[in-house]
Amino acid sequence: MKLIILDRDGVINFDSAEYIKSPAEWKPIPGSLEAIARLNHDGYHVVVATNQSGIGRGLFEVAALNAIHEKMHKALGQVGGRIDAVFFCPHAQDAGCNCRKPKPGLLEEIAHRFNTELADVPFIGDSMRDLQAAVAVDAQAILVLTGKGKQTQAEGGLPPNIRIYADLDEAVKAIVQ
Repeated sequence: MKLIILDRDGVINFDSAEYIKSPAEWKPIPGSLEAIARLNHDGYHVVVATNQSGIGRGLFEVAALNAIHEKMHKALGQVGGRIDAVFFCPHAQDAGCNCRKPKPGLLEEIAHRFNTELADVPFIGDSMRDLQAAVAVDAQAILVLTGKGKQTQAEGGLPPNIRIYADLDEAVKAIVQ
């Protein structure tokens, strides 16, 4: 099975320091939806793994997150794409859970649900947390320079053998070529 894992905020849609709390605040990065559709057409199952600590902090409810994802799914459908599953950690940073990236819990759950190993599965993210989670499960860590990506790159300390692309569209073009 061809599987790819994407972070959401900063990879698929624009990020916000105040969190994406409603469908109105969710805006796709140009080319990202078409890139996901390209993955689908190339036979990939696309899964999202996202930290959503705004829920744990009381900034928004799960119903709002579901509405945001409904908007994302609808926008993808309009360009011929789909996301097969969305896995999220609702906990605040200090909760000590295993599902908040950089811990590998979300990715391990994806591996379990899809009955597959994650070795060399591409995981595209924009933060060091994403890259560390990918490395923890032997996935292929890919950094995009959208969202927090440029800052992540500038801070250094990136895992070895990381691939870096301008955005999701460029990363997907390299993966499906």
